[in-house]
Amino acid sequence: MTATVETPRRASRPRSAAPSLRVERRMLREGGTTLACFDEVGRGALCGPVTIGAVLITAETPTAPQGVRDSKLLTADARERLAPRIRRWATAHAVGHASSAEIDEHGIIAGLRLAGHRALAGLGVVPDAVLLDGNHDYLTTPAQTGLFAPPFEVDHVPPVTTMIKADMQCAAVAAASILAKTARDAIMVALADDHPQYGWHENKGYSAPGHVAALAEHGPSPHHRVSWRLPGLGGAHDVPPEALLD
Repeated sequence: MTATVETPRRASRPRSAAPSLRVERRMLREGGTTLACFDEVGRGALCGPVTIGAVLITAETPTAPQGVRDSKLLTADARERLAPRIRRWATAHAVGHASSAEIDEHGIIAGLRLAGHRALAGLGVVPDAVLLDGNHDYLTTPAQTGLFAPPFEVDHVPPVTTMIKADMQCAAVAAASILAKTARDAIMVALADDHPQYGWHENKGYSAPGHVAALAEHGPSPHHRVSWRLPGLGGAHDVPPEALLD
């Protein structure tokens, strides 16, 4: 079962206000003792994995480390400084990946589910509930299992609540986004050593002009999502529509 939390509209709330655990604590009061908060990075990238970060909290979890924000609002240095503090702060944490080959074989939504299942399994405990950034529950096993060909990584997915812009308002979701972003960035920087022409050390696999130009000149690498109509190769768009569900 999936629930949806409406994003509060407060004209007086500054856009730069720090996220808090207010939503997470309310969910814990409504039932259960553990809540896993999830966020993804790499959904719209042209290559490399899609990555899911997961942070587990309880009612006793203290306020998140100072400076935690949605990873997109932080510099790379700030994210790297915060990541170890988040790992010490969280009751449990994990990161899961689905490779470009898995995305090509099964699609981006199944790839998100596979990465999410891996992150959920990596927590080491089964949470009572999950808070997922966005408006689409990619974590819950579909009723038609033919939509998800790879083996499931977990036998049971707890009830999922989705919330648009949860990474902007919920500190544990923002923390999960930082863990996911730092883990995926490290992978892309390492891959760039063998494929320097694409500039992954800077663009992390997204469709920056230099990356698109390198695709046109050199073609795709083994890490590109070749099932997509990649820019620079005559494609009409760079990502499939389902990659932009949020």
